[in-house]
Amino acid sequence: MGLKQFLNSRSGFRVDNRKTTSAATLTLRQSLWPLTLVTTLFFLWGFAYGLLDTLNKHFQVTLHINRGRSAGLQAAYFGYGTLIPLASLGYANWMLRHWGYKTVFIFGLVLYGIGALCMWPAGLNQSFGGFCGATFVIGSGLGSLETAANPYLTVCGPPRYSEIRINFAQAFNAIGTVVGPVLGSYAFFTETKDDVNALQRVQWVYLAIGIFVFCLAAVFFFSNIPEVTDEDMAFQVATTHVNEQEKPFWKQYKLFHATLAQFTYTGAQIAIAGYFINYATETWPGTDNAKGAKLLAGAQGAFAVGRFLGSGIMKYARARWVFLVYLSGTVAFLAASVTQREQKGIAMLFMTLFFESVCFPTIVALGIRGLGRHYKRGSGFIVGGVCGGAVVPPILGHVADMRNDTGFAMIVPTMFMVVAWTYAVAVNFAPAYRDTVDKVGESTVGLQDEGGKDVETGAGIGAEDEKDVPVHLER
Repeated sequence: MGLKQFLNSRSGFRVDNRKTTSAATLTLRQSLWPLTLVTTLFFLWGFAYGLLDTLNKHFQVTLHINRGRSAGLQAAYFGYGTLIPLASLGYANWMLRHWGYKTVFIFGLVLYGIGALCMWPAGLNQSFGGFCGATFVIGSGLGSLETAANPYLTVCGPPRYSEIRINFAQAFNAIGTVVGPVLGSYAFFTETKDDVNALQRVQWVYLAIGIFVFCLAAVFFFSNIPEVTDEDMAFQVATTHVNEQEKPFWKQYKLFHATLAQFTYTGAQIAIAGYFINYATETWPGTDNAKGAKLLAGAQGAFAVGRFLGSGIMKYARARWVFLVYLSGTVAFLAASVTQREQKGIAMLFMTLFFESVCFPTIVALGIRGLGRHYKRGSGFIVGGVCGGAVVPPILGHVADMRNDTGFAMIVPTMFMVVAWTYAVAVNFAPAYRDTVDKVGESTVGLQDEGGKDVETGAGIGAEDEKDVPVHLER
């Protein structure tokens, strides 16, 4: 096969949302390769986020800035959500609706790579503003990836396993958040003290990231990424007898409740991780910045364990139940961290991160259920809720500066977590929420053929039909 024929056989860069494709009924095996590629994106997101939490404390020392100003990194990183038209409800969502997932994946990776390379001149000039600018570009790229990757994981494959897929994939995000602080503790903090020379190591780390990301963009370019259209989603919802898609978009109040929950939850999560090292060094005497970074890596490890465990539990229990238990645990242990100190306080934050683990992806999966042809637009709203990460950390930092006590300031994310908890309660106990979620979750789309036979095991199917039906996407 020549190069031209090979390229013609790959998925294109445009999608017609008015057409129904066979991607609407992808089986587990058929969706394996595209889901594997998208899962790689979540590791990149977690790695960049983990590095950011370490840089937050590092810049306080090397660039002589206070806790409130250092939150500018989080504000820059998640600021694409604050300026809504820039990503999740702007260009990224517009590209998703008109050009499809593949285009947004490649676009986001290119932006991420450009931002990583911009870290080099920022380091040379020892410019905090330059670092914030580069971080903004990285955040914009990752925001574009989040806009496409979260809904793609939810809809690419049988609807019954949507929460399991997105939580399992996002567990690799959690692994990235562990690797980031571990690398940061050795690369950004010296054995003796922090110094500006460590900024040179920041440059080399991000140069390597930039090269890897551009290579990954090339892999996506040459890969065949099945597109799921608006009509595909309308078909899925119609098969579950859910009438939600018949409502105008602006009357999808459950979607907006999920968006609020995502805003408050994400803001609190980012604030906790961003000031974890401050909390450790201030509340546990004898803890230096390097040890604080290692403790953060351990807490992120608990986060990763919680996500893998949660996705496994969802195989046997309804995702909404797991979500309620986990978010309730988050609120309880975070509230306890406000008053506890030393080892007990750190233990409370370890447990907080463990229970945080499944919340973000589960809000996405539950929030877009029943939206039908509105799902791409709706997913943009939920992903846009991550702009809370640009709002809550500065509030926590300001309170910590006012009281000179990061431990007390943990009351700020606690209050925001309580607001997110209201969605977990509603999706479990309000019939209007619960029924929609359960009907879509009980769908057999992608699991059975027209005769009701299992398409994965081939039970009851003749030998000539045991293989999966090839996916031929309409263009």
